[in-house]
Amino acid sequence: MVGWRRRLLLIPVAVLAAVPFLRDWFGPSKPDPEAVEAAYAAPMAAPEGPLRVYHLGHSLVGRDMPAMLTQLAGEGHGYAVQLGWGTSLKHHWEDDLPINGFERENDHSRYRDAKEALRSGEYDAVVLTEMVEIRDAIKYHDSGTYLPKWAALAREGTPDARVYLYETWHPLDDPDGWLERLDADLARYWEDGVLLPDLAVNSPENPVRVIPAGQVMARFVREVEATGGVGNIRTREDLFARAEDGSLDPIHINDLGAYLVALTHYAVLYHRPPMGLPHELRLADGSAAKAPSAEAAALMQRIVWDVVTGYPKTGVAP
Repeated sequence: MVGWRRRLLLIPVAVLAAVPFLRDWFGPSKPDPEAVEAAYAAPMAAPEGPLRVYHLGHSLVGRDMPAMLTQLAGEGHGYAVQLGWGTSLKHHWEDDLPINGFERENDHSRYRDAKEALRSGEYDAVVLTEMVEIRDAIKYHDSGTYLPKWAALAREGTPDARVYLYETWHPLDDPDGWLERLDADLARYWEDGVLLPDLAVNSPENPVRVIPAGQVMARFVREVEATGGVGNIRTREDLFARAEDGSLDPIHINDLGAYLVALTHYAVLYHRPPMGLPHELRLADGSAAKAPSAEAAALMQRIVWDVVTGYPKTGVAP
């Protein structure tokens, strides 16, 4: 009888020891809706000056978009990056997992090792993004576990760090529809699968916010295509790159797309309306970027501000 009693007493200990494994089996926990509403009820305070920003991600960050953001933000803005090809947050974190394209994507002066950079405490803002297909990232790369790891590391280095999740997009030829998926994926994948587990794990007073580039692209494309084109942009394809033979790259943006995404980063990071910002910028290598026409740039800037201030999880006051 004594042996059985001892075994029964050990059951709670065994359950507690198994919690990490249960979390891995069932997936990361999520906060209740009331906790989410409370976390995002109040906007963030706007930054008082220029920011030092760290970008962690892949080719949908790229070299040119952060360089454009720097030109929009002006003197004092600084940044560093770590990139890969289609790299997940998990592969960036785990030292024994490969980062495809690492040598090529980080062969420039803006590269800085991600963990060393975040631990340094030198960055006011950290922008994280996840690989796409986002469904595969959540299912096979444990997005809801690794975003909290990166967010915690950023806060460890800088306790009041502004941490962001950069929402991207999927290929134009997605069988479920490009606009349809942008409409549905924000809540069901980017929020539920990637963003919100951080609230359950870290319970931050200053939660991870969102840079909603996918939502901005959807709104802009709808307005452009509904009117038959604005300036030098006629269709969604005009935001995406093309190969030397003219074939469309359905996932990587061109200079026009990078400008739209850079505007979105600017509005979220600085809490400033982007209307009136310059639209003729340079790429990371110093060459002139293909610029949107003045009419198209003005529409981009207006839509960015409408989307950013209309979505509470950006942290920007409406």
